[in-house]
Amino acid sequence: MTIILVLHTLLVVTFTVRILLRDDLSPPGRLAWFVMLNLLPYFGSAIYFLFGETDLGNRADRRHREIFGEIKAKASWFMGEAANTEKLIDPVYLPAFRYAGSINNFYPSAGNAAELMADGEETLTRMVADIDAATNHVHLMSYIWLDDNTGHALAEALIRAAQRGITCRAMADGLGSRAMINSELWQRMKDAGVHLAVALPLKSPIRTILTSRLDLRNHRKITVIDSRITYCGSRNTADPEFRVKAKYAPWVDIMLRFTGPVVVQNQLLFASDWMQATNQSLDCIALSSAPTEGGFPAQVMGVGPTERHGATPQLFANLIACAQTKLTLSTPYFVPDATVLEALCAAAHRGVSVSLIFPRVNDSWIVATASRSYYHRLLDAGCAIHEFKGGLLHAKTLTIDDKVSLIGSSNLDLRSFDLNYENNILLQDEATTLAITERQESYISRSEVVALPAVLAWHYHQRILHNVIATIGPVL
Repeated sequence: MTIILVLHTLLVVTFTVRILLRDDLSPPGRLAWFVMLNLLPYFGSAIYFLFGETDLGNRADRRHREIFGEIKAKASWFMGEAANTEKLIDPVYLPAFRYAGSINNFYPSAGNAAELMADGEETLTRMVADIDAATNHVHLMSYIWLDDNTGHALAEALIRAAQRGITCRAMADGLGSRAMINSELWQRMKDAGVHLAVALPLKSPIRTILTSRLDLRNHRKITVIDSRITYCGSRNTADPEFRVKAKYAPWVDIMLRFTGPVVVQNQLLFASDWMQATNQSLDCIALSSAPTEGGFPAQVMGVGPTERHGATPQLFANLIACAQTKLTLSTPYFVPDATVLEALCAAAHRGVSVSLIFPRVNDSWIVATASRSYYHRLLDAGCAIHEFKGGLLHAKTLTIDDKVSLIGSSNLDLRSFDLNYENNILLQDEATTLAITERQESYISRSEVVALPAVLAWHYHQRILHNVIATIGPVL
């Protein structure tokens, strides 16, 4: 019995000391782990061992620094210039654009244009047409790539391009696209000459568990054609019916087709992933840029576990703080940290019209439950909350004052904040922002308003569950 007690104490003390030594954990994060370790010491210790750390390891960090050092040395002129930010951006929004530039040194470049795709069908049609018209290269990165109509059509387009001599590179996440990576279609792409790579592969899961964690993922969605065209938004390489989770369908996404200098910034972000996965040099990636006459300023923002901790919530907080009159945000997964939550409440308190759009039915009951723990606070501050009823709203959008937009792969949850590689484009343009705002309004028209009296009427057991799940959110 004494031996068991000593081992029990040693286990709890060891993990407690480790948690106390971590400077990157927020106080709520530490509290969540303390609760878990004290209530369920053996289970909590195992969970911390598997999922507690958000580090890919010294080798990955070192390689990341080497990659961006090479990118800055060989292609800094494509990344934009910090000095030009003040010339291109309205002073009201300068803090947010400056902060975005500080993450990985992509700064606003003028001369960009964008088209908002009508739906998944138009996105697929335009992507295939652009790949079929490629004259030099096609690069595609996807978190989830399914062998459905969309996944098959894009794979076939890559095969056709490779067979006519176009350099094609395709990447997929080792977990999110594991079925595709092991499929006949993946092998056909390889046989046709498409260069393939797997981001964060699962070839050695035990080693991954011992040195990092399995659920650190590359959640990016990047398509670049000839350094002239890039697509950015929330859509994976999958049909809206999303057959792996069909009961939540349709998945409602948003995609924009960009031209201009921001394309090459997205190309460089793709290159960083490719270099990490293949250990190749930047020299293998073709780079060129052709600004669009009269275009708007835009910049790429890439984050991940090898970037500065807290970059995503701090960027959102900066953007929210810049809002003067209106802010509309849509996300499928809303589990904000204190930085983002306080920024949203502060914006509403100072008179900004804050509208938040979340799916009514979520594929993650944990996220949905945790999200609702914040409703009372947000509504009390004056935010409007809309729950979308036309499927799973997967679009990640933020618009400010009908002038500034952020679009890409980042959700407002702890996975996007700490664990996933994400890509976004931040832009200042009234026409593009208006198009995104109109799409947001279409989401609101298919939503149910959540009123404060309804939230206050929730049964006590619902409120307890919401708050318990939110409290241990950093563990989940």
